Amino acid sequence: MTTPRLEIHLDRISHNARQLAALCASKGIAIAAVTKGVCGSPEIGAALVQSGIQVLADSRLANLRRMREAGIAAQYILIRSPKMSEVEQVVQLADVSLNTEMQVVRELARHAAGQGKVHGVIWMVELGDLREGLLKSAVPDAARETLSLPGVELAGVGTNLGCFSGIKPTQSKMLELSDIAARIQERFGIKLKVVSGGNSANYEWLVSTSHAGLINQLRIGEAILLGRETLYRRPIPGLYTDAFTLIAEVIECQLKPSAPDGEVALDAFGHVSHTEDRGSRRRIILALGEQDTATSAIQPRIEAEILGGQQRPSCPRHRGPRPQGGSRGSIRCPVRGTPASDDFSVRAEGLLVIV
Repeated sequence: MTTPRLEIHLDRISHNARQLAALCASKGIAIAAVTKGVCGSPEIGAALVQSGIQVLADSRLANLRRMREAGIAAQYILIRSPKMSEVEQVVQLADVSLNTEMQVVRELARHAAGQGKVHGVIWMVELGDLREGLLKSAVPDAARETLSLPGVELAGVGTNLGCFSGIKPTQSKMLELSDIAARIQERFGIKLKVVSGGNSANYEWLVSTSHAGLINQLRIGEAILLGRETLYRRPIPGLYTDAFTLIAEVIECQLKPSAPDGEVALDAFGHVSHTEDRGSRRRIILALGEQDTATSAIQPRIEAEILGGQQRPSCPRHRGPRPQGGSRGSIRCPVRGTPASDDFSVRAEGLLVIV
């Protein structure tokens, strides 16, 4: 089989989806499963729908197209404000979109009416993260004009937290969004279908709240796919964190000094290397690098430290939980066939790893 490659356990993704959907349902909340992390994989999209998910959400139109053309029956949401140059495609491929600009919504209305469709508009509201959205004071006017436009419907309001600025989606933030939704409903005599409270960063709020207010949707991707929340990247109890396994071949395996020798300047990635001298260590180079993946996000299944990429420690002794179900045992050097020591390291750019 070719390498590098990803091995994906659909059953583990399905398990995570079912567990989170049940948790959300207990609070009166539905999940829009975000598929951008898997490029709109039809296999994963189908697994999510088979697990009871009814809404698939993505930020790329190409990904929505892949899933639609695969015949996956779901409601599709574009989870960003559409570009003016693509509104016709947005109406074709997405049932609903998240919006922040009235000019874009007018164009969505024009194209939807021309296609004989009604496109759902969710207005995003800025609640402190400064990622996207209308200021609260602008929401009533946006709602009023949306309600007047043929071809679109005011589907709801939403917010995005724990994103650009890492602002936590607290109970007060969720009640603030609920209050905005309630005011819109009262002012215009309507019932909003969707009050979208956020993303995987909402997990801490979700498990702690006894009153979700009007929040009835969360856009969940990472928690389903990787089994962790995104405020602190902590594993979620009962979920798999090892649904994805990245496989790469070893192209060098040698015992070498842990400290470089010579005058230090910038490395290949523009960083200054700060290396502790820990004596000789087994160093492995994998046929894998930054062009293939974000090497800083890799979590080894063994006690290993990744030295390539952004040089963030990934060894369980340094940072981050061990993936659930991951094998801790020994590793053998595929080049030499000899057992690796307990202090084995691996590198990526070859990804360099030390074990």
